[in-house]
Amino acid sequence: MGLSRRDCIKRAAAAVLWGCVAAPLAAQAQTARPVVLIVGDSLSAEYGLKRGSGWVALLEKKLGAEKIEATVVNASISGDTTAGGRSRLPALLAQHKPDVVVIELGGNDALRGLPLDMTERNLAEMVRASKGADAEVLLLGMQVPPNYGRAYSDDFAALFASVAKDQGVALVPFLLKSVADVANAAELFQADRIHPRESAQPLMLANVWPALKPLLK
Repeated sequence: MGLSRRDCIKRAAAAVLWGCVAAPLAAQAQTARPVVLIVGDSLSAEYGLKRGSGWVALLEKKLGAEKIEATVVNASISGDTTAGGRSRLPALLAQHKPDVVVIELGGNDALRGLPLDMTERNLAEMVRASKGADAEVLLLGMQVPPNYGRAYSDDFAALFASVAKDQGVALVPFLLKSVADVANAAELFQADRIHPRESAQPLMLANVWPALKPLLK
């Protein structure tokens, strides 16, 4: 049975209306940029560096050079601990809706002598919260000098690998590889011997990039 003239007009109008709605939605989908959220401490917050010279800023430039369209949100705070990161992460996830969360925390826990099991629990909870928000996760590992005691140093380094394995997420074993473990390490650190100089920032990015790039789907 054929359609009446009125039904044909209604269908044509509906098609036009749907086209007007669908076109902006399709354009929005095409232009949506993945969001990379960095949750870290002073190592990611450009402590003692001029603005735009830290590894996170270099990451933004790297993305441009690689023609990867992504938005980087640096939510790092100098002095932050895993407990601090855990407490502020839910609001960050709700606000930025990241596709990838990079967690760079734990160093200040060690400097303050906080219990390692607490650090591990906090990191694990941050990973779970990020995954619960449908984000990929990259965990950046840290190490402490041997003067903390061999057992403590080994256990601290191992907890990052443990969390990454248990939670099934990507890991950079040591963010400061080729910075803190080289013969000329003193030249790569600021006077406090804790925070890397500007010259060390490309090395830090070089440690992060191979693990981060595959997550930028």
